[in-house]
Amino acid sequence: MGCQAPLDLDEEHICKYCLDHLPTTKYWEHTNNPIEQIFWGKLQVVSAASYLYFSKGGIVQEMLHNLKYKHQLGVGRLLGRHFGTELAKTSFSDIDLIVPVPLHKDKLRKRGYNQCDPIVEGLAEAMDKEYFLHAIERTASNESQTRKGRYERWLNVKSLFKAAQAERIAGKHVLLVDDVVTTGATLEACAAALLEVPEVRVSVASIACPAVV
Repeated sequence: MGCQAPLDLDEEHICKYCLDHLPTTKYWEHTNNPIEQIFWGKLQVVSAASYLYFSKGGIVQEMLHNLKYKHQLGVGRLLGRHFGTELAKTSFSDIDLIVPVPLHKDKLRKRGYNQCDPIVEGLAEAMDKEYFLHAIERTASNESQTRKGRYERWLNVKSLFKAAQAERIAGKHVLLVDDVVTTGATLEACAAALLEVPEVRVSVASIACPAVV
């Protein structure tokens, strides 16, 4: 999924060389990291981190493209497991429940799956935590975020989400997961929906982020 080389029998989705040379951020080892700073002054997030740096044409883009558009869910689970192994050694181990950013039902019907779900499953397996794939509902579809600035992205998503089955979420420390974070507008809107549930705390994790957030 990274360099396109044939895999050995004991390799899964990504060869050992690519796996050993993934552009990891190490943000989970540091407070006040750039992902946490995205949410400063906007809402209360306990911790936030991304696993890998994303660059155009790079290995991370290739893997996420395979996950998102080519039904290669296994690579999402693999990255989730590796990220979860790292998070389990940190304060992120305090979380109770892992949930994905949702897709609107029309996009879900067209694609057939939410690319965040296998990431969540991999994280939950590595961290030995419960997960809930339908904790957040997207109430409407929004326009593409690709060419929008941060404020435009926020306006585009701020009223699109609500927490589902609040009784399963109440009182828990929830880890909210996305595949890629850029401006953080979608994660911010989802976190805000979760924080409306009584006594919920929210942390945030994504597989990838730009080298400069």
